[in-house]
Amino acid sequence: MGKITVETCDIEGLKIITPTVFGDERGYFMETYNYNDFKAAGIDQVFVQDNQSASRKGVLRGLHFQIRYPQDKLVRVVSGEVYDVAVDLREGSETFGKWFGVHLSAENKKQFFIPKNFAHGFLVLSDYAEFAYKCTDFYHPNDEGGLLWSDPDLAVNWPIPEGMELIISDKDQVWQGIKAFTEGKRM
Repeated sequence: MGKITVETCDIEGLKIITPTVFGDERGYFMETYNYNDFKAAGIDQVFVQDNQSASRKGVLRGLHFQIRYPQDKLVRVVSGEVYDVAVDLREGSETFGKWFGVHLSAENKKQFFIPKNFAHGFLVLSDYAEFAYKCTDFYHPNDEGGLLWSDPDLAVNWPIPEGMELIISDKDQVWQGIKAFTEGKRM
């Protein structure tokens, strides 16, 4: 081990991973994923799909989750900076409905591990950002759920700089809040 440092978060299961970066006058090298190191750190998942998105400043994506085919995710920023958020949707969890956020950037090289049954989203803070994520299940059309990013009951403290114009998809503007999600789970 020793190639990664793992920080636990206020919400059980969420982890921030910082890789060891080997740099010299030529640049740097780092392992972004090594199954043995992650397993030793308690992240013993098999990732089956890698995704990457590009977004401009002010884009807010989320808060998304998968309904019948939940995924563990390992996310990182390849270029730029984002504020990444996970919301606990695990039934019976002591932190159900609570959120945790972390700054991820190409500069800090941190990764964020998000277990199954969390909603996930991010806000692009730099002029441009490329966001990469590994998933433990394949994409299944028509299996996406979401929570309203601005739900007052969640009260996510998005770091929106003064004057930033948010760019949010039509879909992400009409999700319901955590109360509607909770009521739907009881039906």
